[in-house]
Amino acid sequence: MQYRTLGRTGIQVGEIGMGCEGFSGKTAQQVREMVDLMESAGVNCIDLYTPEPELLDNLGRALEERREKFVLQCHICAVWQDGQYKRTRHLEEAKANFAERLRLLRTDRVEVGMIHYVDAMDDWETVLQNGILDYALALKAAGTIKSIGLSSHSAEVSLAAVNTGKIDVLMFSVNPCYDLLPGEKSIEELGDSGSYNQPLVNMDPRRQELYETYQRLGVGITVMKAFGGGDLLKADLSPAGVSLTAAQCIHYALDRPAVASILCGAKSMEDLRESIAYEDASEEERDYAAAFAAMPKISWVGHCMYCGHCAPCPQGISVADVTKFLNLCKAQGEIPETVREHYAALPHKARECIQCGACEKRCPFGVKAPENMQQAAELFGA
Repeated sequence: MQYRTLGRTGIQVGEIGMGCEGFSGKTAQQVREMVDLMESAGVNCIDLYTPEPELLDNLGRALEERREKFVLQCHICAVWQDGQYKRTRHLEEAKANFAERLRLLRTDRVEVGMIHYVDAMDDWETVLQNGILDYALALKAAGTIKSIGLSSHSAEVSLAAVNTGKIDVLMFSVNPCYDLLPGEKSIEELGDSGSYNQPLVNMDPRRQELYETYQRLGVGITVMKAFGGGDLLKADLSPAGVSLTAAQCIHYALDRPAVASILCGAKSMEDLRESIAYEDASEEERDYAAAFAAMPKISWVGHCMYCGHCAPCPQGISVADVTKFLNLCKAQGEIPETVREHYAALPHKARECIQCGACEKRCPFGVKAPENMQQAAELFGA
């Protein structure tokens, strides 16, 4: 398992993580067997949006005596009432349920306290006005949570939240089809096949801005919906008109700026093994570029996907990294200090580009890479 740092939290998470759906409806023994497999494979990040008591209790039992090996992402404002899940914005309900979560999980703290499911700007305002964010800040100050997260499918909301400076982690829906739709879309709209009837060309600017802003600010992203609820794995259901493999979907998400871990919705041991198999997949098996370039309903022409097909450069320049840093600066309208330092650490700079065009010829998306190298050299002065 390869590990990544979850933004400024400093927490190390495996590239492959686990969504809680896989534990639902399982016996205590079945949950333990899944956790055993996760531990042996190095899958350490678990998202727990659900407040379902039996699931949490089973998982708490399975984690006993190995709690320190796992990173728990628990949601604030997802509560259990009358035998079912409910999203709340009532502070006292949120407090009582979060305390109950910790009790069932047999722990006194979690690594990420995730403000649950905010997809609209008026709902984000409610989170602020009702004291939900203040409660999360108090939990962090007390050491009950190490970091504050937000789960959302909306780039608009996520950008507003991160600009408060108080969000450390974002749980966001990342896949190539969702990235094409406007950043204010809700999960219902993202999943509606009718949303993909119009011509779709390149990533929505707000979603691109989200990835670049979160990386610039050091806020890590954990990924949900990497497979689009499974639709992207089936040609007849995929909005793109072609099927992708699990490895291609995972690799695409991991290539987005700020992304640290893919929370796979593994509902069986076989699903979990398939996601874990990404770590041993070949470059050819992970490669999504050719599949994207051939999508009948979508065009990515001119858009850098950071896929690395531009390599190797005869001058040793990492063209994809230089382009990523260039785009981060364009999004901000200046050179952030962190980006400047990351660029300075590259062994070969854009000014070394000899404009041979080899990278552009290899790009499946027709990105004018030599022009990007010229712009980067002028911007960074090297």
